[in-house]
Amino acid sequence: MARYLLRRVLVGLLMLLALTLLIFVLLRLTPGDPIDAYINPSQSITAEERALLRAQYGLDQPLPTQYLRWLGQALRGNLGYSLQRYNETVAGLIATRMGPTLLLMGAGLCLAILLGIATGVVSAVRRNGMVDLALSSLAMLGISSPAFLSALVGLYVFSVKLQWMPSGGMLSAGAAFSWGDLLHHLLLPALLLSVGHCALIMRYMRASLLEVLNQDYVRTARAKGVRETWVIVKHALRNAMLPVVTLIGSTVGLAVGGAIFTESVFNWPGMGLLLVGAVEGRDYPVIMGATLVIGACVIAVNLLTDLLYAVIDPRIQVHGGER
Repeated sequence: MARYLLRRVLVGLLMLLALTLLIFVLLRLTPGDPIDAYINPSQSITAEERALLRAQYGLDQPLPTQYLRWLGQALRGNLGYSLQRYNETVAGLIATRMGPTLLLMGAGLCLAILLGIATGVVSAVRRNGMVDLALSSLAMLGISSPAFLSALVGLYVFSVKLQWMPSGGMLSAGAAFSWGDLLHHLLLPALLLSVGHCALIMRYMRASLLEVLNQDYVRTARAKGVRETWVIVKHALRNAMLPVVTLIGSTVGLAVGGAIFTESVFNWPGMGLLLVGAVEGRDYPVIMGATLVIGACVIAVNLLTDLLYAVIDPRIQVHGGER
């Protein structure tokens, strides 16, 4: 297990290194001169002043040199300063925005996992019945609905028309902090963020459980007179969870994209809203720093997902780094 863990960590580090290179190259390929982001549009500068600025920020160096300098600073935790907020570091901005994003994504993914597994089990147990048909139809609708569409429709229905939920923000303006107020603002965006992921988990859970229920050991347990509920919980559910765990790991990456749309629609003060504002303002340090942190989190979650295999199913053994 130790060798396997070391191998997965090394693979994760290589993926993170490749991510830093990809971020740097893609931003350098964007149209326009990066130095324009450092210049006030209302002021005109001479070619000499522009050349001095390029030298000051190291933009006159070859691209490999620029990349290695940025990578070296990033490894020290120095992600630079925001171009839109001149007195704030990128690391400081990310630190203040990470909490709200983790809260929103955590709530959304927990709802998606709980509801997806529960509805998947019910759909598999009631196979080909009315309940199965209804849940499968809702799942297909959820899978087909883009994150931005779900957020906009949910905002219009529950905030504008019914006025059951706040239309945006994390807390009520001017009000003292309370957990009830926070949950009131969190519930709708978390539910809408979970829609597509819940539908995917439900479909995977249903298909996996149906396959397991047809295995010989499940039929043997039934023949011995074991109660159906115990057969599902004790014998079938744990083995059926393996594909679902894989899906949950990849769902984190998908949830990042969904969180960006959800935070933008609901004005939720998280990483997604920060990244959208940085893209609109061509704030290159914030874009690079935020993308790097998000990518590192996704890689770490995928690593944890791989390690959960051996915990969920003891039949899986790791020998010499191979499963």
